[in-house]
Amino acid sequence: MQFQQLQYFVAVAETRHFTRAADLVHVAQPSLSQQIKALERELGADLFLRARGNITLTDAGEALLPLARRILADADTARHEVQELVQLRRGRVRLGATPSLCTGLLPDVLRAFHDRYPGIRLLIEEGGSHDLVRELARGALDLALVVLPLPSPSPALTTVELLREDLVVVSSPDAPRPGQGRRTVRVADLEGERLVMFRHGYDLRELTVAACRAEGFEPDFAVEGGEMDAVLGFVRARLGVAVVPRMVAARSGRGLRVTPLARPGLHRTIALAHRSDVAPPRAARELQRMLLER
Repeated sequence: MQFQQLQYFVAVAETRHFTRAADLVHVAQPSLSQQIKALERELGADLFLRARGNITLTDAGEALLPLARRILADADTARHEVQELVQLRRGRVRLGATPSLCTGLLPDVLRAFHDRYPGIRLLIEEGGSHDLVRELARGALDLALVVLPLPSPSPALTTVELLREDLVVVSSPDAPRPGQGRRTVRVADLEGERLVMFRHGYDLRELTVAACRAEGFEPDFAVEGGEMDAVLGFVRARLGVAVVPRMVAARSGRGLRVTPLARPGLHRTIALAHRSDVAPPRAARELQRMLLER
């Protein structure tokens, strides 16, 4: 099994077309087809069902695809690791983070990292923890900031706890203060409040809804489905209140009233994760160090 054959196989699997796949990997279509057939002979199984105008994966092809993608991603990581020059003058870091962490935690750390290593490209992917865990597993990210506990079942990941962050309630200064004007808000006080809620799969949505149900009520959504910036904008527009991380509220305070949650409050645990079977590249390890020492 040759590395080039895996490249051609993944290209056909993703384009579902031999000619377009050949263009994608810059090879003549007959050569690509010959290499795919050679790979099928070596494996002893057809990888594609070839009907006129319709290319689909066989069961063997479906089984090989995630493994081939991981091999190619690992090879790409190794290539970048070797190409890095002394003192991290060149390279890249592929970092995943939830949108709230991109807003609250990362700007200052990434600024410090960029000032120290201006030649390192920072590739940031925003997503929920479930999505980021999947991207880590297939080798598309070097590191990810995720919310613990990880979704179950999870691939083999190494996690290091980074911080435990309080959640707060944000509302429009023009709207009545939640909790009948008290300086803190209990989760029970959110019963009857119209909530601005994040999309499904968002860690903060799941945490907030679970906390409300633990108090014996179902939350009432004024609007739902947004990312962090949209949720804050809807709160400013007096559509409702929202539960957000303290760091996000501190950075986005203009046009928002921030009210702490009464003890024991709500918290979330943030961890830095990477694949257990592959060490992060050198530049990613340096960013990891800066995040842990921040």
